[in-house]
Amino acid sequence: MTIDDLLDHNRDYVARHGHRVLPTEPQRRLAVLTCMDSRLDLFGALGLDLGEAHLIRNAGGLATDDAIRSLLLSQRLLGTRTIMVIHHSRCGLESFVEDELVATITAQTGVRPPFRLGAYRDVDADVLATIAALRDSPFIDDTDVRGFVFDVDDGAIREVTPRASF
Repeated sequence: MTIDDLLDHNRDYVARHGHRVLPTEPQRRLAVLTCMDSRLDLFGALGLDLGEAHLIRNAGGLATDDAIRSLLLSQRLLGTRTIMVIHHSRCGLESFVEDELVATITAQTGVRPPFRLGAYRDVDADVLATIAALRDSPFIDDTDVRGFVFDVDDGAIREVTPRASF
């Protein structure tokens, strides 16, 4: 039933939307690596319109191999130059212990997941770790990569900067 409702909505959308041909290259030359969480309306929160940015989403907004693949293509084929890493408050990845969930999944399926699930406790530290992973990748132009946390309760976005060490 849900999919049929969505298809009905799409027919209404097409009628209102009209025909527009947008360029493949994002106008703002921006790629955003973010979480798949349904509470993040980044187009609304950032004032973006269709055709202005690439949004690459996965659980946690992590710099996985596939996210790096998408960013590589975004930069090298479609001209993006700026990367925003946006994680968020109250993320589901903060709600479990990696080793415990891996053990549970392995017991239930008989197969250990071949990938990291991405559990973390400190969202700012995880943003910085994601930025570091992008900067360490030979496939990413890291000249303009910045990290942020989106507050799912009020929509505010704050920048995360490395803590000074003395």
